[in-house]
Amino acid sequence: MATLNVKHLPDALYRKLKARAKREHRSVAQEVVVLLEQALEPPAALSILELRGLGKELWRDSDAGSYVAGERTGWR
Repeated sequence: MATLNVKHLPDALYRKLKARAKREHRSVAQEVVVLLEQALEPPAALSILELRGLGKELWRDSDAGSYVAGERTGWR
């Protein structure tokens, strides 16, 4: 496994990194590895199945059929 030394890291940035590591219950070195992995890994492909229920709360007290019918009327 490689070793990385970072020089001239601003104190304020190090304090933020240290605080984040503490919140995540990791060492500073572990937190740096996690952040680098997140930054450098390609994003996972999204699936349409993950969208199920998206916006459901917006329609809780509405009749979707009536809304769509009203929208269609407005198209003419």
